Formats: sequence, structure tokens, C-alpha cells
Amino acid sequence: MDYFEKEIREDRGNGDKETGEWKKKRRRPVNELNIITYFFVGLFFLMTAYFAYYVQFKAPTTINSSYNMRQKNLAKRVIRGKIFAAGGEVLAEQAINPEGAEVRYYPYKEKFAQAVGYSTHGASGVESVANIALLTSDSPVDERLQKEMAGVRNYGDDIYTTFDVKLQEKAVEALGVYKGAILVMDAKSGAILAMVSKPDYDPNTVSENWAAISSDTDNSPLINRCVQGLYPPGSAFKTVTLLEYLKENSDNYDEYSYNCSGKIKYEDVTVSCYHNSVHGEINLLQSYAKSCNCSFANIGLGLDLKKFSNTCKKLLFNAELPVDFSYSKSSFALNSSSETEEVMQSAIGQGKILMTPMHIALITQAIANDGVMMRSYEISKQTNYLGEVIKSYEPEQYKRIMTEEEAKILQEFMKEVIDTGTGKKLKGLSYSVAGKTGSAEFGKVKGESHAWFTGYSNIEDPDIVVTVIVEKAGSGSDYAVPMAKRIFDAYYGLD
Repeated sequence: MDYFEKEIREDRGNGDKETGEWKKKRRRPVNELNIITYFFVGLFFLMTAYFAYYVQFKAPTTINSSYNMRQKNLAKRVIRGKIFAAGGEVLAEQAINPEGAEVRYYPYKEKFAQAVGYSTHGASGVESVANIALLTSDSPVDERLQKEMAGVRNYGDDIYTTFDVKLQEKAVEALGVYKGAILVMDAKSGAILAMVSKPDYDPNTVSENWAAISSDTDNSPLINRCVQGLYPPGSAFKTVTLLEYLKENSDNYDEYSYNCSGKIKYEDVTVSCYHNSVHGEINLLQSYAKSCNCSFANIGLGLDLKKFSNTCKKLLFNAELPVDFSYSKSSFALNSSSETEEVMQSAIGQGKILMTPMHIALITQAIANDGVMMRSYEISKQTNYLGEVIKSYEPEQYKRIMTEEEAKILQEFMKEVIDTGTGKKLKGLSYSVAGKTGSAEFGKVKGESHAWFTGYSNIEDPDIVVTVIVEKAGSGSDYAVPMAKRIFDAYYGLD
């Protein structure tokens, strides 16, 4: 009896053991099913998040690309909208040429070539920035449906820019036959009022002349020098060097003194002032106002290069700019291991430093705006063809790039440039100006230089920023400053 009971117990034990293993085997598929379920749920949420990100950030760029095939289909159903200046002047519209073909017509021809751009062989300027809007029809719904049913094209939306025709024409006139660029911006809002780049082209004939225009490497007329032209900034960069010195010497910057003999030699590197000018005993304010290369090379030797690099990074060197147009990034290469020559040259805006006029204008705008950089913009509103507003654009702060205290000091230094320094041709006018001139050497031929000026008007309550570069012209005070004066005069109705 005991024997049978023992066997029964063992059998039951084995049975329980087998039942436990069977339960484990049953649980394994359930666990795997849960893992697979969680995986696909997680994947679904990731895809949803990416879709939302794409719609918000990537889709506008992709859809707006002039190479997007979808736009060819839109052009078959929509008549491309008009582009207007701030004052309501037509800058671009669809028209019928003498041969009866539909063409894009630009009434101001070369004057707005880079700013408005073209819409053939791709697109540029506002034609590119607002490409999808110009091919989108927000006409009344019933009208759209009727035309679509009848196979008739609807009118695309119109774009109103911030461009001022008078200032644009004056900038074209001021630059004259020179190669270069002039950019005019509202000092408070960041709105682009004028954008001129030369050499230019006639956008009305860009299609038939495309081969010649696109292969002209000597003049590069398709390059918008305002946003794509990279130049050594020369003395216009001294504002950045000055800012770094102020940061590192905030308590005693007014004690700085230097005796300029026209040249400075450190180790085996020599830097000379423009035309070997001798400035004598000067403080920091005078060094900046007179644009003394020797003094600023001396300042550069004493800067913390790591901090200098960080300041330039905050000022958007080697970084993206808050700009709608296709642009080139400015470059700053100094670091803690840079050699003496590169340090001294960089401190005066030479060496490997390259900047666009737009970047210099944005920094100038931020100084005028007490340290806050605005996002530049050139479109004020989008309307349907009946004039009903579909979307309006408001000024937008990008970020603070310096403290208000630093900006106030730089404002005083830029004012001194006009009062006693290299910008004296802008002194004593019915309006006030603060700014900085520059003569930037380039290439291998000693003495050849680009002429720079960047500044703003109405110091107490800034109105406009004007940035000028004149290629191979020489001194900024001799060439760029008079051009800037013509723009300021036109803005205040004094031309």
C-alpha cells in the first residue's frame, strides 16, 4: 500500500512538474506577442511624430523647391501670381508676348534682378522663396470649382514684398558701374527694403540668354552678392574684435592705450595701417574711429582665442542665418592653436575670415536694436487675386547676440566713427548716423581692396541699416560711404 501510494505521489509530482513546464511554454508566445505589439505601437508613434515634424519643418522647403515636379502640375491649373513692392508697384506678373506666348514679365528689368529673381531654369529671389504660394489659388471656392470643371486655370495668390522701389532705384544708381552689393534693412523689424547686386541681368530674357549668363564666371551675374557673396570684411570686422575686447575687459576697457607708428611687428609678423598712416597715441575709442590696424592687431594678440571663437559663434559665424534667401555661411577659423600671423590678421578682419553683406547688416541691425537680432524678411503678406489677405508676416525676434550694455557701448563707438573718424562724410547732416568703414585687402596683389561701409541712421531711434560693399574700389570712406549717404538721403527725402 505504501508502495502504491509512493508511486501515485511521484506521478502526481511529475504531473505537476510537467504542468508547470507546459504553463511556461504557454506564457512564452504571449510574451513574444506583447513585445511585437509594443514594437509596432512604438513604431507607429515614431512615424506619427516624424510626419508631424516633416509637415511642420521639412514639407514647406520640399514643396516650395522650384524643382519639385508637383509644381509643373500646379502651373497647368494655376496662373502664377503677381509680386508687388511695398508701395503696390508690380514687380513680376504673367503676360503675353508679341508672339502670343505666356511669359513672366518684370517691369523693372535689371533693377530687381537679384531681389525678385526669375522663375525659369529653377527659381531665385522672391520667385523662389514664395514659389508655392504663387502657384496656389485661394480664389473663392465656388469660382475655383467652376473654373476647374471648365478646364480654366485659376489665379494664383499674390505676394507683397517689403521692397521700397525708390530706395532700390537709388541703390542701383549709387552702385553705378561697380561690382558689389547694397543692402537696406529696417533697423527695428529686419524687413529688407532694398537689395542690389551687380553685375546683374534682365530677368525678362534670362531664359533665352541662360547659356551665356550661367557660364559667365568673370561677372557671375546670377550670384546675389548680398547673401551669397563671401568677402574678407576688413575693418568692418573690427566691431567684432572690439566686442570681444569689451567682454574680456568690461571693467577697464576705457584705460586702453596704444602708440601707433604706422606698423606693428610681433615675432616675425608685421601689420601696417592703411596707407601706412601714423595715428600716434590713441585710446580704444580712437583706435576704432580711426580704424587703426596696428592697435587692433595688438588687441588681437591679447585676446583669449577660445572666448573669441565662442563670441563669433554667437554672432553666427560658421552657422545658419535667419534669412529666407539662399545664402552662404560666413567663416571664422581662429582657435587656441592658431599662429601669430593668423591672430593678428583676423583681428583686423583679414586672414581666413569671410562674410556676406547680409551677415554684416544683421550684426549692425542687432547693435542698433540694443543687441537683439531680428529675423530678416522680404514678404509682408500673401493675398488672393482679389486682394483678400491669406497670410500676413510680422517682425520676429531671432535672438539676443549681445547684452544691451555691450550694444550701447558699440553704438557710441560707431557714432565716433562718423564724428571724428573715417566716416566723417556722414557728419553734420539733418539726420544722424553711426557706422563703420572698411578697406579689405584680397587676393595676392598687395594694396588692392574692397570698400565697405555698414551703419544705421537716426541714432536715438534707429530707422534703417545700410550695408555697402564695392569690389576692388579701395577705401571704404572714399567709395562706400558716399554711396551709403545717397541711400540715407533718399530715405529722408533729401535726394
